[in-house]
Amino acid sequence: MSQQLDELLEFHWMMDMLQSVDVGIVVLDRNFAIQVWNGFMESHSGLLPSDVRDKSLFSLYPSIKEDWFKQKCKPVFELKTRAFMTWEQRPYLFKFPNYRPITGSESFMYQNITLAPLKSATGMVDYISMMIYDMTDVAAGKKQFEALQVRVSEDEERIQTR
Repeated sequence: MSQQLDELLEFHWMMDMLQSVDVGIVVLDRNFAIQVWNGFMESHSGLLPSDVRDKSLFSLYPSIKEDWFKQKCKPVFELKTRAFMTWEQRPYLFKFPNYRPITGSESFMYQNITLAPLKSATGMVDYISMMIYDMTDVAAGKKQFEALQVRVSEDEERIQTR
């Protein structure tokens, strides 16, 4: 086989992996126009990659505060470092419904977000990737644990006051 065919086959399976991984992957350019929108994002948003490509993240999701998000992305573009957002700081960036409504107690998906620079061959960062992790089970478990702690504490107080 030729090297070009090998590279094409490798590109194909890598793209298949990108589409099927259980993590949201969005690639944004410096103008915050969406360049990549994987299967996770399509499944949870209901928007096809062709619906979002080259569109502004902020026009599609006006609930994302533009100034705040640009400030979060600034070190990613300029310093080529990662940035993180956790569900404890902000429950979600994209308000996706919880896709496990029968077993899940939460109405929306809690998310952790990682912003990472995508360096070109010249070392410039013209694109960043955003990885969206579903943390709903973790958040629900922590909330249940905290509620249980409160109940146990209240029960202990009642026992001591008798």
